[in-house]
Amino acid sequence: MIEMFEREFVETQEAHGIHVLGQFRDLDAPDHFVWLRGFDGMPARHQGLQGFYEGPVWASHREAANATMLDSDDVLLLRPAVPGARITSFLKPRPPRGATLRPGSLIALTIWSLPYPADQAIRDFFRADVESVLVGAGSPALAILETEDSPNTYPRLPVREGEHVVVRIARFDDAAAYDRYEQRLYNTAAWQAVTARLADRGLVAPTKLRLDPTPRSLLR
Repeated sequence: MIEMFEREFVETQEAHGIHVLGQFRDLDAPDHFVWLRGFDGMPARHQGLQGFYEGPVWASHREAANATMLDSDDVLLLRPAVPGARITSFLKPRPPRGATLRPGSLIALTIWSLPYPADQAIRDFFRADVESVLVGAGSPALAILETEDSPNTYPRLPVREGEHVVVRIARFDDAAAYDRYEQRLYNTAAWQAVTARLADRGLVAPTKLRLDPTPRSLLR
């Protein structure tokens, strides 16, 4: 799947205005392929997806691609929680087709499920209280995202609806650096205090993804 994706589906999506931001192996789920793509807005999302999935490139390769997938519906529709913040400022140049060298870095996603839609109070709490502790432990965020609650205008591609999340993206030099960061973090009284405040807001046991960038991933 990764080989096909990086050969056939990167530049061809970008030709329709889709920003292919990152492709990853999940270090804790070897049969999972995780990827991020961005759009300039919801109208651009509809136009880009329609152009790609109803175009000749996907038509030529969809059977082979679909044969690699058991489930493709685990999709979150997200927007920046900080207006104007763009993950594009952290992207690296894309290696050419045929590249095989994996960067060796690790992208960490932390997904908190909210019992309610994100409001300004929860945004401020993450940007100030949570982020200051995580930065102090050695992990500045590349992006903090929240659920985009607009209707899915391209239902051919389902998304997880009726959920509210906050997603934090961070980068580490390698898996060992991530492990050292977590050890530092969990041994601090500041993080224990933030964890208690998260629990008070109904945010417990976040989902964590340790992602290994593929050779042509911009986010690496």
